[in-house]
Amino acid sequence: QVQLVESGGGLVQPGGSLRLSCAASGIVFRASTIAWYRQAPEKERELIAMITSGGSTSYVDSVKGRFTISRDNAKNTVYLQMNSLKPQDTAVYSCNTGYYGVQYWGKGTLVAVSS
Repeated sequence: QVQLVESGGGLVQPGGSLRLSCAASGIVFRASTIAWYRQAPEKERELIAMITSGGSTSYVDSVKGRFTISRDNAKNTVYLQMNSLKPQDTAVYSCNTGYYGVQYWGKGTLVAVSS
């Protein structure tokens, strides 16, 4: 059974930092591409960062230079380090992977950026 579990969200002031974690099970983690998405209130879900099995990363322009995605294959976990957070980063953040043609999602973790 494939499971993705996010953690690390919370309330943070503008300019602050958070590190999100996505713990995966039921997949060959080291061979998997993992992505982070977010969905802000009344907006569509957007892909913000991705890391391949080989460690290559990509980011949406709005988070480049502020967010860093990384992976620890020994822990079956992907991280999203978020720095210089802005109110517009407020959203539910979810991780995603595809496995044998099926897309899997975690339940998400809420990040709220507010003073």
